[in-house]
Amino acid sequence: MATPVALTIAGSDSSGGAGIQADLKTFAALGVYGASVITALTAQNTRGVSAIHAVPPEFVTAQLDAVFGDLDVGAVKVGMVAELSTIEAVVAGLRRHPPKHVVLDPVLVATSGDRLLAADAIDALRTKLIPRALLITPNLPEAAALLGEGVASDAADIERQGRRLLAMGCPAVLIKGGHGEGSESVDYLIEAKRTARLAAPRLATKNTHGTGCSLSSAIAAHLSKGEDLETAVRNAKTWISAAIAAADRLSVGHGRGPIHHFHRYY
Repeated sequence: MATPVALTIAGSDSSGGAGIQADLKTFAALGVYGASVITALTAQNTRGVSAIHAVPPEFVTAQLDAVFGDLDVGAVKVGMVAELSTIEAVVAGLRRHPPKHVVLDPVLVATSGDRLLAADAIDALRTKLIPRALLITPNLPEAAALLGEGVASDAADIERQGRRLLAMGCPAVLIKGGHGEGSESVDYLIEAKRTARLAAPRLATKNTHGTGCSLSSAIAAHLSKGEDLETAVRNAKTWISAAIAAADRLSVGHGRGPIHHFHRYY
C-alpha cells in the first residue's frame, strides 16, 4: 500500500505551535507522511510575532520542484505566503506540478494580531491562489477581509459571504466559527449546491495557538488518504476539537499556548 503524503507550504513558527511545525505535527498525528516548503521564517512565540524573514521566491520554487520531483503528493496545504512574489512562485509551482487537492488557509493575521500577509499581496491571493484551491478555510474575520466587508453576524450572512468567496473560483469554502459567540463553535462548509453546518461545543481555553493551521492541514491529511471532501472536513474537525480540549494538558509558554496535536498518545 502506498504511503499517503501531504505537503505543507507555509511559514515556520520558531515556537513550534503554528505554521510548518504545527502542520507536520498534524500530518504525523494522523498517520500521514509530511513534506514542507517554507515560505517565511518567523521569530514567534505564544505571545506574538517579533520578526518575519521572507524566503526568496526562487528558493520557494526550488523547494517545490524538489518535493514534487520525487514524492507522490496526495494533498497540499497552503498557509502563510507572506508576499506577492511568494504567491507568484507558489502559483507557478502548482501549475507545473498540479496536485490532486489543495487546501488554502488564507492566513492574513496571526492569533496574536500580527499581520502575516503584505497588504499588496491580498489581491493576488484572491485572483491567483484561491482559484487553484479545492477548499479555502477562512475564519470569520478573514472571510470578511477577503471580501472587504464587515464580519458576518449570523448564519445567513455567513452563507452569503461563503457564496461570494466561491465566486472567486474555488469549489468549496469552510468558514470557521471559532471567533463567533455562543455555546457552540459552528463551521459552515459551503459548496455550489449545498451547505453543511458543522457544530462542536465551544471550549473554554486560551490555548488555541495553531488551531487554524492545524485544521487545514488535518483536512489535507485526510484528503491524502483518499477521503471525500466532506468526510475529510468532518474528521478533521473532530480531531481538532479533541486537540483543543486537551490543550490545557500542555504547559508551554506564557501566552496563548499551543493545542495538543498528540493528544491521542500522551
